[in-house]
Amino acid sequence: MCRVLHENCNKSVAKDKGLPNNSFLVTYLIDDATVYDIVICNKRVDVFDIYWDKYRENLKNIEWTEGRVNPKLWDYNPSGKKK
Repeated sequence: MCRVLHENCNKSVAKDKGLPNNSFLVTYLIDDATVYDIVICNKRVDVFDIYWDKYRENLKNIEWTEGRVNPKLWDYNPSGKKK
């Protein structure tokens, strides 16, 4: 299962060390404009499969972000409520 965290974002978002360590920066082209997405996924091949089906030859690169947080401890939408 893959989840898009940031769609059509700035490339500098990938330098955030607060991202989970299983996140990827995906680079692709839309109408000759370079677009970046931050995606969480356990395997790079799963990210490739999703983006290849969608963008084909316009898919340019899939690379790790600088995220350092364990995915089990990372929560994108913290509720702020204590149990």
